[in-house]
Formats: sequence, C-alpha cells, structure tokens
Amino acid sequence: MKERLQRLPRELQLTGAAAAALAFSLVLPWYEKSFVPQGARAFAQDNISAFGVFTFVEAAVLLVAAGVLFLVWARSEGKAFHLPGGDGVVVTVAGGWAMLLLVWRLFDKPDTDEPSATIGIQWGIFGALLAAAALIAAGARLRAVHPPEPRNPIAEP
Repeated sequence: MKERLQRLPRELQLTGAAAAALAFSLVLPWYEKSFVPQGARAFAQDNISAFGVFTFVEAAVLLVAAGVLFLVWARSEGKAFHLPGGDGVVVTVAGGWAMLLLVWRLFDKPDTDEPSATIGIQWGIFGALLAAAALIAAGARLRAVHPPEPRNPIAEP
C-alpha cells in the first residue's frame, strides 16, 4: 500500500496529508474550561478536545477528513469514478466547508453545567483551521494540475 501511495501525484499526497492533519486535530485541545471546584477557593482548568464536545460540527469535520482520505485511497487503488468538477473542486469545497464549520465553532463555544465555569479557546482549534486551509490549498493545487481521472469503463461503449 505504501508503494501505491508513493506513486500518487504529489498533489494527491499533499491532499491526503492535509486530510489526515484535519482528522488528527480533533484530538488536540480545542477548549479550556476554567472553574472553581466544589468546596475549593482556587480556579481549576481542564482541556477539552473536539471529541469531548462532539456535536454536528465535529462530526461534519471528521466526515470531511474521512471522505477526502477515501478519495486519496481510491485514486491510489485506481478506482474508476468521476466527480463533478473533478477531484480538485471537490477537495476545495470540502476544505471550505470544514473551514466554515470551524469558524462557526470559534464563536459557538460549548455549554457547561457548572455556574462558575468559563470556556476559552485553546491552540488545537487553530491547528484544525490550519489543516482546513491546507486542504483548500491542496484542492486548488490539484485543480490547477488537473491530473487525468481514471478511465470509466461503464461510460465507454
């Protein structure tokens, strides 16, 4: 499998790396919860990853990363299927959708049950934003190069 991935065009390799980085960013700390524990006099802090506050937004970002990784895998296997606008357009749109969702999540922080708690932003969500931007750039580069798609045997007479 490693040989097939290495034989892929450089643009598809970068696309796969950006999608893998986006999926990995979900385990990084996205939020910091500051609160006063019951009976304590000092603040305590807790880091929360995207999986700790898993909602539609995080599920959609994970689905985008998985879909792009599947596309790269399918191209490495030589699977014959065509996408509207080509691979580059689909990857660019997927990265843009992930970016939009992540920006939404910057402003729509998760709720907490504790009355003294506040939720702040951590560095992990910026890693996810960077990975989504890399996915957009990889899709644009893939679209610019426009490697030929595999032959579609069903469409040929």
